[in-house]
Order: sequence, then structure tokens, then C-alpha cells
Amino acid sequence: MSVLQTLQERSNNTCELCGATEHLSQYTIPPSLNENVANDVLVCKTCLDQIEGNEEMDANHWRCLNDSMWNENVAVQIMAWRMLQRLRSQGWPQDLLDMMYLDDEALALARATGEHEDESSKIVHRDANGTILQAGDSVVLIKDLKVKGSSMVAKQGTAVRRILLDHENAEYIEGKVDGQQIVIITKYVKKI
Repeated sequence: MSVLQTLQERSNNTCELCGATEHLSQYTIPPSLNENVANDVLVCKTCLDQIEGNEEMDANHWRCLNDSMWNENVAVQIMAWRMLQRLRSQGWPQDLLDMMYLDDEALALARATGEHEDESSKIVHRDANGTILQAGDSVVLIKDLKVKGSSMVAKQGTAVRRILLDHENAEYIEGKVDGQQIVIITKYVKKI
């Protein structure tokens, strides 16, 4: 059974965040690189667009997190925690966050994208053009890069999909090139 089929069965063909039944798709929680049931949730188009920042956050839509934060699946709990963190300035999400419990491993994964940090203290990754990069974005190399510690050269024009961000240094991202996970300096990439 595919990951999508397992998610559909697990959620009874409803969005695991808001309960919608139409336009459902599989979403892999960053910084995960591989699709599997533990890292994925089934979400509707409305939730997905707001998660990925394609639409402005609608705080009233996310009142559904009051229910989904108690879901038995850790991936759903992590997404609920992240969305509540994004909305915490609204007031009501902070009350839900105070009630919510994630074990240490789940909390570490939930914090991996920095949702819990204030905007002023977040490390912001930018490509060569100054465009903000986020975990899961795709970039293209704008220069041939010699990979330290190997004979590999990552060629200009190579697409790197589903990047990870280094949360210690704004100049470093990670991604797979020719099946090998490498660290890339942000000034040598352009967001696709």
C-alpha cells in the first residue's frame, strides 16, 4: 500500500488538520526528505496553501487545531503545534499550546523549522537574489561547486529539491545532489 493510500485510510479520507473532504493531498513535514507515514499528513488545499505561505493565514480556519492537536498521530500533532506557533499572536493559540504535550523527540522535530522563534531572532536564509529560502524549497546551482571531501563537482544548473536549512548559519543549506547529501552555500543558489 502506498503512503498516500495509508494516509487516506488513516484519516478516513479527510484533512487531518481541519476535517475537509475535498482536494486532499499528501504533505511531507519538513525537514523530512523521504515520504513515509510517520512524516506525512493528509491535508486539504486550503490548509496546504496556508502552510506553504501561498495564501495569507486565516486564523479562523485554524480553530480546527483545537481538535487535531489531540490526534493520535505524531505527524498531525507536530503540524498542529507549528500552525499554533505561527498564530500565537492571536491569543487563543497560546492557550492551546499551553495545554499541548509533545515528547522530546516530537518537540525537537516540531522546532526544526523555527516556527517557535520570534521573527527578530530567526535566522533567515536568502539565495543569490535575496529571495528567502524555506525548508522544502527547490533551488538551482548558479555556479559549478567542488564538494569538499570528495571528487564530486556539482554542476551549474543542477536542481536541488527539498532543501534543509542550517538553523545555526544563514549561509548554509543542505540538499541531495546525485544522491549525495551535501552542504551548499546560499550565495551559489537561486530559488526555483
